[in-house]
Amino acid sequence: MSARLIDGKAIAAALRQRIAAAVPALPRPPALAVVLVGDDPASQVYVRNKARQTRAAGMVSIEHRLPADTAQEALAALLQGLNEDDAVDGILVQLPLPAHLDEAAIIGQIDPDKDVDGLTEANAGRLVLNRPGLRPCTPTGCVILARDTLGDLTGKNCVIVGRSILVGKPAALLFLQENCTVTIAHSRTRDLPALCRTADILIAAVGRPRMIGADFIKPGACVIDVGINRIEDSAAEKGCRLVGDVDFEAARKAAGAITPVPGGVGPMTIACLLRNTVLAACARKGWPVPEGL
Repeated sequence: MSARLIDGKAIAAALRQRIAAAVPALPRPPALAVVLVGDDPASQVYVRNKARQTRAAGMVSIEHRLPADTAQEALAALLQGLNEDDAVDGILVQLPLPAHLDEAAIIGQIDPDKDVDGLTEANAGRLVLNRPGLRPCTPTGCVILARDTLGDLTGKNCVIVGRSILVGKPAALLFLQENCTVTIAHSRTRDLPALCRTADILIAAVGRPRMIGADFIKPGACVIDVGINRIEDSAAEKGCRLVGDVDFEAARKAAGAITPVPGGVGPMTIACLLRNTVLAACARKGWPVPEGL
């Protein structure tokens, strides 16, 4: 048995196409402002990709690139200006921030109605209460991938390995909204492989390369690998390559469907960011939400 590959690139491209088709019908193109502090190479790549895909979808991309020594007060003032700018619909602060900045306080500065990362306390509360709000992009992408693979998720057992506020906890709530039975596993979980083998949907989000082996996987399960880990590989370009939290080659022999790394969850994160920007604009302006989003 060899698992079917879940093509995150194709599913994300289809979502972006729906977004691009919807934008011209809106009263104006939604605008996304991205703030980058410092010169972290990976963050620069992410911001560049977000800007390119925002423009490709027919939306307005606004970039603020600040030096690494930017003071907390200066960054807070910039965010306040973006909050007050009616032409800006979504605000994203690229993480991680330089160590001298209070990340939680900065996220807390963002207007929840423009918080397209879904990370503010207000949006976290809206998610818990199942009220309208902007949902975190990566967990939302996981749900979309699972639905595309399995159809109706009602009654499925979903095990999420990882309890972070960025992925694990919001993913649990989002899969609950899909009527799944959800278990969150973590470093203190007893007999983790046995628990994971109960999963129809297994979400790996622990940040440990290839931790999830074939013995963690129920035959035929849908495995969604959120992990992005760089490991040394002399045969790879630049001497390293990306792997997930799942031992892909071993796991694909047991799973029914599995996401690759890269090319699985990653593309969905940016597509869901664009989706959130459209949803934020519609909610703020009282526009009807386009069909298909």
